Amino acid sequence: MTDIALAPTPAPTSTVVLTDRAAKRVSRILSKEAEGTVLRISVAGGGCSGFQYEYNLVQEKPASDDIVLQKGDATVLIDAMSLEFMGGSEIDFVDDLIGQAFQIRNPNAVASCGCGTSFAV
Repeated sequence: MTDIALAPTPAPTSTVVLTDRAAKRVSRILSKEAEGTVLRISVAGGGCSGFQYEYNLVQEKPASDDIVLQKGDATVLIDAMSLEFMGGSEIDFVDDLIGQAFQIRNPNAVASCGCGTSFAV
């Protein structure tokens, strides 16, 4: 019998999910921009809880260490450093009485501010 070494399966925390609602909203936003524009989501220091999410429309090719979320006409890029803080997250788009916004459900966040734009790990 031969021993077969299997490559380790990536931990589920390394993945980020883009919901259908978020993908539709990103597609709608990108349809009004120049061809080749994508949404880059990143984590930066700041905000009332320590870290905050940044959303930028950019015209750039994915870097070699970017995670690329593609759903329909929506393309979202997340850099490797931000993925360290966002692994396992779900990016959604909510439209309720309070307003419309992208919402990131981050299992790594131990605290967040009231408006949900900053978090602590």
